[in-house]
Amino acid sequence: MNPDSGPGGGPRQPSKRRLPAAPSGMASPHQLFDDTSSSGLGRGYAAQQPPAAGSFLAEPVSSFAVAYGTTLASQGKEIVDRNIDRFIPVTKLKYYFAVDTVYVGKKLGLLLFPFMHQDWQVRYQQDTPVAPRFDINAPDLYIPVMAFITYILVAGLALGTQNRFSPDILGLQASSALAWLIMEVLAILLSLYLVTVNTDLTTIDLVAFSGYKYVGMIVGTVSGLLFGKTGYYLVLSWCCLSIFVFMIRTLRLKILSEAAAEGVLVRGAKNQLRMYLTMAIAALQPLFMYWLTFHLVR
Repeated sequence: MNPDSGPGGGPRQPSKRRLPAAPSGMASPHQLFDDTSSSGLGRGYAAQQPPAAGSFLAEPVSSFAVAYGTTLASQGKEIVDRNIDRFIPVTKLKYYFAVDTVYVGKKLGLLLFPFMHQDWQVRYQQDTPVAPRFDINAPDLYIPVMAFITYILVAGLALGTQNRFSPDILGLQASSALAWLIMEVLAILLSLYLVTVNTDLTTIDLVAFSGYKYVGMIVGTVSGLLFGKTGYYLVLSWCCLSIFVFMIRTLRLKILSEAAAEGVLVRGAKNQLRMYLTMAIAALQPLFMYWLTFHLVR
């Protein structure tokens, strides 16, 4: 009997041995290389990889950009402030708006009732005038600016009660009032130059003193709206007299300050011119007050 034959006499089939299954921790027998992607060594290597080059540069570059931007902004602010102060004295303007409620109330009373006031001298502290809120005699810009705006509003109200209101007319009223104010200040500056007056009056001081007349103009116009022309003329006459006295007593200390400092009486031709100039500036105020308000009351 053929040893290769099977039990039935037929040829024996080759036996198929099964290979034992590979353990879970071992590689497959058909795999050429070990898979280390999921091993602990692979994970540690991935975690220890150096960061990208940009991460090293991100923080220093951002810090440098912030520092450079801050320096550039501060330099630009200094340049802007220096150029603005060259044309617009912002620092000086802060002085003229250093007011409070008490000062405003007392100043308005002084503008309307200046007859009982005795001390008109501006106080100084270390050769610098004190802020207006500490001295009622110091000029300010808060009252003139607010009075000018209020005058425009009152003018619009007066025109509205007469059915004559329109934006164009109100704009013309505002522009004409501003133009007259500028012309007045320029005329005073020219007069001071021609008379050769050495005074500490500045252009802003002249704007402030010339703007105080709008307070009386407001009071006169409102009186005209409430009581008619009779009330307008009576109240405006009082306000004109008040502003005349106020300007005389205030400006004589400024324009005649040189002669007063030298102890010279107002007798010479030069001092007489200064006195006439002071009276002319004071007399201009009632004229402008009437010219800018008479057409608002009917």
